[in-house]
Amino acid sequence: MNITDRTTQFTEMDAYPTRLKDIERIVPRKDPVLWQDWDAGAPITQGQARDYETKGYLVCKGLFSSDEIDRLIAASVQLRANGQHIRTEDLVTEPGAAAVRTIFRLDEHSPLFARLAADTRLADVARFLLDDEVYLHQSRLNYKPGFIGKEFYWHSDFETWHAEDGMPRMRAVSASILLTDNSALNGPLMLIPGSHRHFIACQGETPDANHKTSLKQQKVGVPSNTALEKLTANAGLEAATGPAGTVVFFECNTLHASNSNVTPFPRSNAFFVYNAMSNQPVMPFAARTPRPTFLANRGAAQAITPIRGDLTMA
Repeated sequence: MNITDRTTQFTEMDAYPTRLKDIERIVPRKDPVLWQDWDAGAPITQGQARDYETKGYLVCKGLFSSDEIDRLIAASVQLRANGQHIRTEDLVTEPGAAAVRTIFRLDEHSPLFARLAADTRLADVARFLLDDEVYLHQSRLNYKPGFIGKEFYWHSDFETWHAEDGMPRMRAVSASILLTDNSALNGPLMLIPGSHRHFIACQGETPDANHKTSLKQQKVGVPSNTALEKLTANAGLEAATGPAGTVVFFECNTLHASNSNVTPFPRSNAFFVYNAMSNQPVMPFAARTPRPTFLANRGAAQAITPIRGDLTMA
């Protein structure tokens, strides 16, 4: 069966049609946000679970010690300094500049970050939120250097993962670990509270090899100004700020973005995308071919075995 046949095969199962030719649509979410009820054995509090379900994200501080954070920061600086030794496809630079913007497959480039991805303080939260064993759909290190760090435009990760990777349902969560202080000034993650409860089926068909340009500037699969105005009129905007070591868990369909960084203060975050083992990608729902594996792990995924302990002992 060729790719076209397989894409057609899965069209009937498409719960969230998007990349529509003529019109944008906003439709209600069909999947749970919390995939299980909270109980006393959960790795987050009942209030945190309620916030995640209501807002679509959760900001956690104090999960890691200062020594652990210092070691993660040192590892991220070293990765960026050795960018010339990283596989070309895993490395994205700033538009019009040589500065590193993103390093993909972070867990493969650093044993310390691979250990972080499996840490109980992250993986157990993902397993609870999704009520399933989890694996890494994607991992990356985002840098936003001072003065020249460009914006990431408004988008739902799930819209892209569904359209171009073939992720079937909204059963994934991202963990963003702040590796520098993120203030309201240096381009922090911005989110629209409650936006995860609606799916924006975007207008515009997916060009072939769309990822080659979208990683620097996303133009396809983004909501219209009208849709953004409607959602923010109801809930406003919030910025996920905090000192280095803060962790932001955000639901895969929560609309988010970040501004350019024109301050002297760099911003750096590690991202781990945890997907439910039951939600592994099929063929893309709105693209001719899947994106490369450095953007979306495919095939026989291995469930993460959570590891407890101090990262400095790794």
